[in-house]
Amino acid sequence: MLEKKIRAAYEQGEGILRLAPVFVPRLFSQPGHRLKLHPDDYFALGTQRGAIKERWFSSVIAANNGPLAAPDEGMSYVVPTDDPADKFTLRDAIAELGAEAIGTELLEKYGTWPMYSKFFDYSVPLFHHVHLTFDKAAMVNRLGKPECYYYPPQLNNYDGTMPATYFGFSPEVTPEEVKERLRDYETRDTRITELSRAFRIQLGTGWYTPAGVIHAPGSYLTYEPQWNSDVNSVYENVASGEVYSKFFLNENCPEDKKDDIDYIFSLLDWEKNVDPDYRKHYFRPPVVIDSAPDGCIEKWVVYGNEYVGAKELTVMPGQEVVITDPAAYGLILTQGHGQLGVHDCETPTLLRFGQLSLDEYYVTETAAKAGVRIRNTSRVEPLVMLKHFGPNHPDMPR
Repeated sequence: MLEKKIRAAYEQGEGILRLAPVFVPRLFSQPGHRLKLHPDDYFALGTQRGAIKERWFSSVIAANNGPLAAPDEGMSYVVPTDDPADKFTLRDAIAELGAEAIGTELLEKYGTWPMYSKFFDYSVPLFHHVHLTFDKAAMVNRLGKPECYYYPPQLNNYDGTMPATYFGFSPEVTPEEVKERLRDYETRDTRITELSRAFRIQLGTGWYTPAGVIHAPGSYLTYEPQWNSDVNSVYENVASGEVYSKFFLNENCPEDKKDDIDYIFSLLDWEKNVDPDYRKHYFRPPVVIDSAPDGCIEKWVVYGNEYVGAKELTVMPGQEVVITDPAAYGLILTQGHGQLGVHDCETPTLLRFGQLSLDEYYVTETAAKAGVRIRNTSRVEPLVMLKHFGPNHPDMPR
């Protein structure tokens, strides 16, 4: 029965699957209220779960959100009709469609769609934390987590309390200075960002953050394509006045390493953290694609890594274009309305928790290669979308 439902949605959508909004709460920090979620719904799952601060896209994994989280929290659902009861997971759809959905290369190498993206929406800077490298994540049966950032102007009507992001440590900082702060995690405010360096965020640009690089994201809403993982270690024990227990520091360490400061320090890729040319190596200004058809502007906004890529596509008012890509992708609208293949698409003004929308889709590799016809039905407003890819788009700037 499920197989038939998936096939019917795939065929009726001509290879494009409509996805339901996925809002994710977090216990820590403060929400930025830029997700277009109704103000009454930021605690839709209860105050014990924390406020909703993220929206996830094209996700086949669950959020690492503790024992109170539902097993499918963070996972994307396909909604072929306006009846939410007809839904099924994107993970099931990809398992059924296989190479038609993600292509032979990703299927053979990973067995599923290997990335997801999110809107990360906090009003204050997040704690200084590091995502584990693949070898360290394997120690706790998880995957490493490289991630990328892009700051969409359409969703940043205000800049929060600190629109700057810390990356790594200043080049002159020594390992012992960092370990000294970690040893004091439970005895004082260690102010570990005193050892770091911050860069003012520029809207319309982004960064690549390799796994193993510590960072404290600034207070803009951020579009974050990343690997299929939700794993970190929090090195900052007091952030924006909020205290974090040692659980946040050692949660993703093996049991016999949870109080081992040398091991916790080894989660860092030290050379990348103290790179004196960090901005030169990891800042990502947009790269305009000269071959885009008339009537639109297409830019690479995430690129220059081995894991994920993303484009921003703008279709001008009243224009219709056919866009081809050699790889599958998920997409989220940030402005405007129109048609995406056989689907209507529109950017919402306000969503209730659990409400369906027409702003998120998954474009299978079959449809991407055949070309997606996109029409902007507005006479005055651009139609803008962000498209997130896995590691197999051959045209992504390296």
